[in-house]
Amino acid sequence: MSVRAVVTGVGVVAPSGIGGDAHWRTVTAGARVTGPITLFDPDGRYATRLAGEVPDFDAARYADRRRLVQTDRWTQLGFAATGLALADAGLPERAPDPYGYAVTLASSSGGNLFGQRELQRLWGGSSRTVGAYQSIAWFYAASVGQVSIHHQFKGPSGVLVSESAGGLDSLAHAARTIRRGTPVVVAGATECPLSPYALACQLRSGLLSAVEDPALAYRPFDVAASGYLPAEGGAVFVVEELGHALARGARIYGEVAGWGATHDAVHTGPDAAGDPVQYARAVRLALGRAGVGPEAVDVVFPDALGTLRYDRSEAAALRAVFGSRPVPVTTQKPLTGRAHQGGSALDVATALLAFRHGLLPVSAGPEQPADGCELDFLRRARRPRSGIVVVCARGFDGFNSALVLRAAPPDAGPADVPRPDAGPADGDQDVAA
Repeated sequence: MSVRAVVTGVGVVAPSGIGGDAHWRTVTAGARVTGPITLFDPDGRYATRLAGEVPDFDAARYADRRRLVQTDRWTQLGFAATGLALADAGLPERAPDPYGYAVTLASSSGGNLFGQRELQRLWGGSSRTVGAYQSIAWFYAASVGQVSIHHQFKGPSGVLVSESAGGLDSLAHAARTIRRGTPVVVAGATECPLSPYALACQLRSGLLSAVEDPALAYRPFDVAASGYLPAEGGAVFVVEELGHALARGARIYGEVAGWGATHDAVHTGPDAAGDPVQYARAVRLALGRAGVGPEAVDVVFPDALGTLRYDRSEAAALRAVFGSRPVPVTTQKPLTGRAHQGGSALDVATALLAFRHGLLPVSAGPEQPADGCELDFLRRARRPRSGIVVVCARGFDGFNSALVLRAAPPDAGPADVPRPDAGPADGDQDVAA
């Protein structure tokens, strides 16, 4: 289409580090950064006591005290990721044209730590009251509201709620908003599901790992898969209309080329595994909108839940789309934990950084694929060939989303963005990680 949406800024605040460079170092080193939960004490009460937490996060570096007292850690992570993305894109903190800037973020569980603290005060304290900001800090749209107010982004804004699929849906919505005439959209997602109540809710699903060794706890597609480890953090992006980006000389990471979203539309029971037919349909929709065939895809970043019935369902969906040509698959979620909608946004950040560095990262497992999970997992880092990547995500209760990213187009301008065909002429040589 004539109106194209490109990513010009990446802000990462995740267990893998703060900033895109820190995240990329963790990914390329294959370093597992999950460990004991420290945001509260889970010992003796919770089967899962490991998670991915953002290291050395100081919220006061990214927001003044007035905003901090109004917000949950989830929103504070969003403040940081948004500020990093804007700086990376070379855009000011305050919009020069407020109605030309919009905010579209995803949310699944809202302000868990803030809400828990206030409700404990209500039922356990003598005052039987909650603070003035309880009504807004836990609310799933709080991050969108706070970011838009602080940065004075007054374009059409909103929040996407589709659990882990939301991080991709936010970017799809950003591309649609740009095609409707808004030149700059802040999109992505952060998460903080690490409070006593939030962890109890996740444990109720039966999908979390109770393994006590971080190196063995989260192993998607593996014969030893035992569930996932929760995580906080995520990524926020500056998505921009291509002409607007070129006019100001912006560096372009890649293009949001296509997207698809479907829903299983069935009751989700305790033995649910997700519908591979609807999942595959979401991927095909994304490829169709991007105008590319399955054979053009360099690599797929899967949802990688880490529970075998879901992993087998996902593998079946990918085989249905890519057929006899097994597309390479890579996942870094075992390194960081699963940050729900923040996790799918983090996969997008990894894909865009792979374009920038001209290197597709090695998959963090499986060591031994389980029956039904035999995919072409990327065992050696290599250069992109076509510059087409698919990121997939599934949300609990039947959400399926896929996003197609294309490496920076040839007319993107700045020469510091490696092209997909950089390196060996045949494009097939592996690169040591």
